[in-house]
Amino acid sequence: MTASEQPTSRSLAERDTERQLQLTTLEGWRDFVTDAPPPSALLTEQEYQALSATERVLDDEDRIDYHARTLVVATPTIRHIVTCGRRQVLMNRHERGARRGLLVSGPAGTGKSIAITQLGLSHELADRARHPGVTDRIPAIYVTVPPAATARMIAAEFARFLGLPVRARLNMTDIIEAVVGVLIDARCSLILVDEVHNISLTTRNGAEVSDTLKYFSERIPATFVYAGLDLDNKGLLEGTRGAQIAGRFTLIPTAPFPQGPEWNRLVATLEDTLRLRRHRRGTLRKLDGWLHTHTGGMIGALSHAVRGAAIDAILTNTEKITKAGIEAVPLDFAAESDRRAKLIKAKRP
Repeated sequence: MTASEQPTSRSLAERDTERQLQLTTLEGWRDFVTDAPPPSALLTEQEYQALSATERVLDDEDRIDYHARTLVVATPTIRHIVTCGRRQVLMNRHERGARRGLLVSGPAGTGKSIAITQLGLSHELADRARHPGVTDRIPAIYVTVPPAATARMIAAEFARFLGLPVRARLNMTDIIEAVVGVLIDARCSLILVDEVHNISLTTRNGAEVSDTLKYFSERIPATFVYAGLDLDNKGLLEGTRGAQIAGRFTLIPTAPFPQGPEWNRLVATLEDTLRLRRHRRGTLRKLDGWLHTHTGGMIGALSHAVRGAAIDAILTNTEKITKAGIEAVPLDFAAESDRRAKLIKAKRP
């Protein structure tokens, strides 16, 4: 691609608007479903040097923006959750009684949120294909459970996604009825609830939140998918309410990647997405064992490290990722703790 063929950079105003869109709003979710930006064009060194100073800045900004986005790789876990979710939606389609759902549980950084949002994306795209040109459907919604949530707060999260007003004078019944009415009319058939570990059935508020979600599931003909940290060990499945959840939800665990072919393919896929002029293909592939130790096999930590190193490579004009460049990107506490534990274990006689 020559300098004259370089695509026009998106305006800063457009980028600021994108940043304001959240998955927990209908506008943000729809943007997520339709937003599939093509990979940033990678110029040769000669083509890059032929650009003006302003054009170089725009090219760098485009590539930084590209690497700043979460890179979704269709891992076996994601494929499994999408398949199970799509199957459960179909099995629930004509169910008139209690519908079954999915419970996605695992440590931080193992791709739970990415997996359920990819399920929502797949479901919504399939629904749009079946109903082309129809704009009043809301096939899927995505909400999160706030910390120390109350029943009113979780009902308000549903309303906020739909853009419904939540005024102080409205009681919870008013909010719930408005949400149920809109979702039934909009033919919603998949409801994703993230951060479910914030629900504690040992507290009154937590029990009421659980009851509110159960009431939504009874009123709305949709498949519910819960995701959270170590849900099977957090008391969510204990007691009478926990037994009800356990009896209606299939548990799908997520875990760090073991070192092996799948991990190697994941590293290779991430390397192939890079848009760095001087990066030598195969550099990360040769580091796959070290990367596994460094990130603890956590896909979130790996993605963060690679994307962060790529951004640093553009900012410093080195245009390539090295082991030192990856080490310079701080990881999350969980990944760091796992890495240190493995190093200590390896040093023991």
